Amino acid sequence: MSRTVSRRDLLCDTAIQILAVEGGRGLTHRAIDREAGVPIGTTKNYFPTRESILEATAARMTSLHRAAVDRLRETTPADISPTDVAELYPALLRRAVADDPTQMLAMVELYLEAVRRPGVRAALSGMVLANAEAGAALQQAAGLPSTVRDTGLLDAYFLGVAISLLALPVETLETVGLDDPYALGIGVFSATVPSAGPSPERRSAESS
Repeated sequence: MSRTVSRRDLLCDTAIQILAVEGGRGLTHRAIDREAGVPIGTTKNYFPTRESILEATAARMTSLHRAAVDRLRETTPADISPTDVAELYPALLRRAVADDPTQMLAMVELYLEAVRRPGVRAALSGMVLANAEAGAALQQAAGLPSTVRDTGLLDAYFLGVAISLLALPVETLETVGLDDPYALGIGVFSATVPSAGPSPERRSAESS
């Protein structure tokens, strides 16, 4: 299978890098052209406005996340256990914060843009739904009664923890108890994954 990246995807991947390094203010047509090594004016031919760049970049991130989700599904063993699933989250947190924070930093910038830009909001919505659906399917395969609502909340917690780890100084993280990434990964999982049955609150809501 070819791994060739199209010109459009190359420009979007470059935009992701720029968002991660320079933030939203650094994302311009010329900056993308320069970093991608393409002739000046190339990005503007593909994406005439800055908003169209942001929407395409959000869609590209969604596509990359969906591909990662598909790979996870393909490689999930049939006998995966709840403990195996829980152990994924410290690993994911380490990857997102310590190994390569590019995607996480770019996502934060896109979330901020989505507050004001409906097109970006719609593109990010696809990513959030794909992640939550995949997370629920994975947890259900491990015998957990998780729903998309549970895994959507888990992803939101995960995002907040990752942003804190990226943004705050070590001294502050230690003071507020956010200095152990492994415990944090297990913690966000445990805080959102239901037990063998629905909580009393959920049972009450479902029976009303």
